[in-house]
This record gives sequence, structure tokens and C-alpha cells, in this order.
Amino acid sequence: MQTSVRSLHSTTVAFTTPPNYAPRLSEILAQNGHVPLWCPTLLIQPTPSNLTPFLAPHTLRTFSAVAFTSRTTIQAFLQAAATLSEPPLPPSGPAFTLAALGKDADLIDANFVLTLCRTHPSNGQRIRVVVPASATPTALAAELGAGAGRRVLCPVPRVVGVEEPPVVPGFLRELRAHGWVPVRVEAYETKWAGPECAEGIVRATEEERLDAVVFTSSAEVEGLLKSLREFGLGFGDLRNRCPGLVVAAHGPVTASGARRLGVKVDVVSSKFDSFDGVVDALNATFARFRV
Repeated sequence: MQTSVRSLHSTTVAFTTPPNYAPRLSEILAQNGHVPLWCPTLLIQPTPSNLTPFLAPHTLRTFSAVAFTSRTTIQAFLQAAATLSEPPLPPSGPAFTLAALGKDADLIDANFVLTLCRTHPSNGQRIRVVVPASATPTALAAELGAGAGRRVLCPVPRVVGVEEPPVVPGFLRELRAHGWVPVRVEAYETKWAGPECAEGIVRATEEERLDAVVFTSSAEVEGLLKSLREFGLGFGDLRNRCPGLVVAAHGPVTASGARRLGVKVDVVSSKFDSFDGVVDALNATFARFRV
């Protein structure tokens, strides 16, 4: 690795993130002196119509919370709610909880709350937003606390073309273990980007100009491996072409999924509420082996 990783300011970093997250990660990589190489292995298609039956006026009053496990679910929720003539929650009633992870919670602003419920600003207890200190579904379930038989709406993806990662099923189990009654609704579709999606990464390794690959979900890993097989390659072939290739995972959940699929992970971000954490971890790794 010491002889094959180039200077920090000329490192090419591929990332397989879907389009909705790609601009954020690309900007952070560029700001840190890397050359971003975007090769999405998954595509996202919101399906807000699936949420509409749950968001008819006052329909949400049968729920006590909504748990968002990704930024895309929040966006799909907003898209569905924007089509309504009235907010889905009445202005008064028991406390209602919105739960989100890390930087995703930035989308739950005052306008979001008004779309959900036209409560008076003085009624600060009507809507509460919880964000766990650790940006994981397990921490999210724990932060929601004891469900006591209450219902929680869980917008999640429908996965097409790759195996559904264990994250969502595990999250729903953990909610049940905390006494919640989770109601799953498929708010968007995650699908494989197709047999050619690895082409950019393959070409970069052929030219021996790839220094790292960043994965932000285990489904991205599976999508890449599936495409590599179309090229007659495995992930080991990429490492053979670029012996210093660094594989970085955005958090331990993604790292565990990658390892389950047979991909060795070199760097795992310990701060994973935003993409800054995985880029900081990459910087630290490259700094140790700069030439």
C-alpha cells in the first residue's frame, strides 16, 4: 500500500451512492482534495402514492410516531403530504414523534411540521423530533423508547434486483421488541442500476488510477458485485489491478454487510451521521501512506 497510494491531493475515490446522495458526497470528497468518481450501482424511484392512504386528513392520528431510516423516506413523505388539502394530523392531540438519523433530520424543519400539522407554535409538545446520538436504526429504535402497543409508521424502500439488506427487517424487529406496532409502507423503490454500472470503476482499475471505493450501503456493494460478474470479474480482480485500493464503509452497518458479501473493508467511519466521517477516515488512512 505504501508504494501504490498517491499523494492525498491526487487520490481518485469511487463511490457507488444513489443519485439523491451523490452530490453531497462528491462535494465533500472534492473539498478534501480527492477526485470523485461517481459510479452508482443503485437507482432510487420515490413512490409517494404508497404513503398517501396514511396521510389523508387526520389519518395519522391512529399513529404515535413516524420513523425515518433514510433521507429518501423523508423526501417521499413530504412529496406525498404536499398533495393534500389538509394536514394529516389535527392541530391538537397527544404528542406525536418524528424520528430520523443524523443529518437527515435537517429536513424536518418548521415547514415540514406545518405540512404535517398546523399546530400553534406555543403548542411545542404536539410534535417532537428525536435524533439518536448514533446514526443507526438500532439507536433509532432505542431512542423512540417504550412503544406500549402504539403504532409507528415506517416508510422504507422496496428493493428490486438485489437482495434486501437485513437493516430494515432488523429495525422492525427491534421496534417490536420495544413494544411498538410498526406499520411498514414502501415509500420508494431501490433498484439495481444495471449490468454496466461498474464500468467506470473497471476502467479506472484498468488504468491503475483508482485509490479507494466508498460504500454507503450494503445493497450498493451487492449491486457492484453483480455488475462486475457481467464483466467477468470479482472484487479481488480490482484489488489485483490496484494493490493499494482502500475500501471504505460509511458506518458499521454498511461494513458488516460488505463483509457478509465477501468484500474486505479497510476503513469504517466511526462518525456516520454525515459523509464527513467516512471522508475524514479516508484522509487519515491516506495520510499514513503518503509518498
